[in-house]
Amino acid sequence: MSTVTHQPETRILIPNVSWEVFSGLAAADCAGTRFAYDQGLLEIMSPSLEHEWSHRLLGRLIEALTEELNIPLLSAGSTTLKLQLKQRGVEPDECYYLTHEAQVRGKFDLDLTVDPPPDLALEVDISRSSLDKLDIYADLGVPELWLYNGENLRVYPLQADGRYRQQESSLNFPFLDLKEIEKLMGHFHPGGETAWIRSFRDWVREQYGHLSP
Repeated sequence: MSTVTHQPETRILIPNVSWEVFSGLAAADCAGTRFAYDQGLLEIMSPSLEHEWSHRLLGRLIEALTEELNIPLLSAGSTTLKLQLKQRGVEPDECYYLTHEAQVRGKFDLDLTVDPPPDLALEVDISRSSLDKLDIYADLGVPELWLYNGENLRVYPLQADGRYRQQESSLNFPFLDLKEIEKLMGHFHPGGETAWIRSFRDWVREQYGHLSP
């Protein structure tokens, strides 16, 4: 396998932006641009190819894992997560309902004032975000956040005090060897992405097949 090189995202931070402007931008079709909002500060991020490849590969990993182990899943992608009362919002690279999947199944108008937030969100930051994404996600109540910077995969379950703390295991997948995932993400598979996913599925069956109901 060959080592992945790193291409940073392009980020712009704009102060004194109203909630209405952020909501309008988030609702518009902006060709893959990601927005994050923190009490008047708006970050606009244009993802690099590495950014897109990384989050889609992590997303495919989660989807393959849940398929192999028959774990209920609802993919919410880059759905805008926001609370006007908190004046905070974010568009994750990927997010998923797992524990609360049944509560939002078939529902396509997400309102975090009445609906649960996604159980897991993925954020790829090849270049560090200008905003404190952990604080934003914590305020929105997302139970678990995965951060990947092109080299390291860090997992943050939300604690009882309303803050994230990095841990060695996932809240949603406590059995999963995250170091193995990190190692796989750091190298291209010689057979390409399809072969990577196929070999990951084989690994899941071998390591965790006994967990499938």
